Amino acid sequence: MTQRLRICVEGRVQGVGFRPAVFRHARDCGLAGWVTNTSEGVLIEVEGAHEKAETFLALLQSAPPPMAKIVKIIHEWIEPKGENVFQIVPSIGVEKPKTQVSPDIALCADCRRELLDPNNRRFYYPFINCTNCGPRFTIVRGIPYDREKTTMRIFEMCADCRREYEEPLNRRFHAQPNACPVCGPRISITTEPSNFSHQPSAENRKTDIQEIAKMLKAGKIVAIKGLGGFHLACDAASDSAVQTLRQRKGRYDKPFALMARDAETVKQYCEVSPEEERLLQSAASPIVILKRRISDSPFFPVSDFVAPHNQYLGFMLPYTPLHALIMQEAPPVLVMTSGNVSKEPIAYENEEAGARLGAIADFFVTHNRGIETSCDDSVTRIFPKTGEEMILRRSRGYAPSPLKLPFAAKAPILACGAHFSNTFALASGDEIQISHHIGDLENLEALTAFEKGIAHFRNIFEINPEIAFCDLHPDYLSTKYARDTAAAEPTFRVIGVQHHHAHIASCMADNQIPPETKVIGVAFDGTGLGADGAMWGGEFLIADYRDFKRAAHLKYLPLPGGEAAIREPWRMAAVYLRDAFGENFAKIDIDFNRRMNRAKWATLQNMIAGEVNSPPTSSMGRLFDAVASLCGARDSINYEGQAAIELEMAGGDGQWVMDNGQSRYLYEIVTDAGLRVIDCRAIIRGVVEDLQKGMDIKSISIKFHETVSAIIADICKELRETSAINNVALSGGVFQNMMLLRRAFELLTEAGFKVHVHSHVPPNDGGISLGQAIIAAAQLQEV
Repeated sequence: MTQRLRICVEGRVQGVGFRPAVFRHARDCGLAGWVTNTSEGVLIEVEGAHEKAETFLALLQSAPPPMAKIVKIIHEWIEPKGENVFQIVPSIGVEKPKTQVSPDIALCADCRRELLDPNNRRFYYPFINCTNCGPRFTIVRGIPYDREKTTMRIFEMCADCRREYEEPLNRRFHAQPNACPVCGPRISITTEPSNFSHQPSAENRKTDIQEIAKMLKAGKIVAIKGLGGFHLACDAASDSAVQTLRQRKGRYDKPFALMARDAETVKQYCEVSPEEERLLQSAASPIVILKRRISDSPFFPVSDFVAPHNQYLGFMLPYTPLHALIMQEAPPVLVMTSGNVSKEPIAYENEEAGARLGAIADFFVTHNRGIETSCDDSVTRIFPKTGEEMILRRSRGYAPSPLKLPFAAKAPILACGAHFSNTFALASGDEIQISHHIGDLENLEALTAFEKGIAHFRNIFEINPEIAFCDLHPDYLSTKYARDTAAAEPTFRVIGVQHHHAHIASCMADNQIPPETKVIGVAFDGTGLGADGAMWGGEFLIADYRDFKRAAHLKYLPLPGGEAAIREPWRMAAVYLRDAFGENFAKIDIDFNRRMNRAKWATLQNMIAGEVNSPPTSSMGRLFDAVASLCGARDSINYEGQAAIELEMAGGDGQWVMDNGQSRYLYEIVTDAGLRVIDCRAIIRGVVEDLQKGMDIKSISIKFHETVSAIIADICKELRETSAINNVALSGGVFQNMMLLRRAFELLTEAGFKVHVHSHVPPNDGGISLGQAIIAAAQLQEV
């Protein structure tokens, strides 16, 4: 007997070849009906024999397209309509969208083969794509995901592309960015990005790529427009090219990302585990942080200026056809860094790139496919203790894929995120849409990107938040945005969230910890406004999603000069010396004191004594800075966390034990006003003693990391005694330090704790928006 089945599929089901797959399944099952995109997801009606409809439903769940992610399938039996064909019908709208906008997808193997096939009509065409790869999020202007709602709307398909688009068995069936050299976007090599001069012939296409490679081999800096914006590229083996790029970009020490031709090339330079190789070759194609080999490829060594004082390299593989073509002809490894001046957002519009990058790039490789949303490369790594991915920057290839919340929010929520490494988030129901990486909200360009991003997310997901949760710091631009929005929208409410509670809640949600579970939260970072008005950063919290209680912290010390003390770690080194040795600390016989100017000491002493611009801080990040400066690693920094990173790098692999068995420094835990306070004076005295003995920085670094790891384990054990809590969540930017995270994880696990670390969102401030949102959802449960 003929029956009809209506099916609604929610999730990442648009722009991933879902409707073509539905068509093929219906044809194979001998069913009539139709499929369409809606802003709910994909709506399907099939008609035929009952058992064939059941088979079709099972196929939807067991054999979706590779990039699809089904969140929910709802089905019901309805009255037959007597149809005898199956077809794809135009998209329709519904009241509330639940569609997941797909991230941009790296070039697939099929398109790569066609790209390099001289007999294929898309040979060397740098915009080849299909339903399994290509631009998605960065070109979307609205939903449903149809061509007219993307930046591809200005390119009318030629007859051949239209035929592919309309042929259900074709790999490009309803591929919205489908294009070819006849009808699609094209590149131009120019010194003026708004100038398009090349004709899209096959001969010119290959000549263009060869010309780009020639410039790179000659040591030129080339700005290349990709999926989410411009890269700045140069030959990674050329010291002069890399140094020139650093000078022009104003990025003097921070490691550059690298792009290699393939995974085998990466293996010449780095140790690559099977998990890391899968990550490199994944559809997201992120930058993967990899352990550098002792010696690089003897044929194409990477310049020492790519990642100075660093035992890791960040590699990615070509993820667009343009990058793949360039890597066919160019040197095997290129620097491929974000197209911006340091501290600014990535440039993504042609004229804008000319204005902002004109003093950096010698040439521009640009194109006329618009970018709706700029999107930096994602950065990730594998945590060896779990074998799981740990995202450090969640952006291209990941955003805006939603994450599931452990429980539903009662009202739509905007989480404004942190001031540094900003992301924002919109939560509705039990899902949260976390934005791409916005960056540090330090200038007008970054604030504009932040505001534009929120407006775009509200549009494409049709989530209209009624409440905003933001940082407690009143001067952060994200906080000001929330308050300005509330002033403009009378029904809009704003609530502040403590920074380190947001870190811990983020880690809890990342691990899907149940709503009523409490954890011992260890939040270590550089700075965050505390509930008492001080600058926190070395915190132990007893926390759940709704609330927290501070249980322990590093001893408060002054932060002389405020932001200046962050840029100049010698200041905190002096503060810790003064705390450990008293007013005569400058007379101690160590290289640090010989390096310092006596006038600096006097100024510093006066600031601290007069409490002038010297707010109290309990920051673990500042303790790392102090030890790094004392050891001679870094007295001033050019990028966030540089001193601590170089201290970590000095420790090598961290596998070392003192000959005398004393592998840790002494430390004291005291009680003050009911809180455990970590007094680090004995640590500093121990570091000074080792320096005076002539101990090398590697040994001191490992000993210090071991000490901090032991402090974490000891305090957590003490807190377990009084709270009976066995779950520990580790969060905050300091836990990007792999030596510390690995050892703390080992000691806590050995002590019987269930240890939770980040995976899907960063431990740094890029994960704060998730923490704010889940705290909001928890607090709204009680309203």
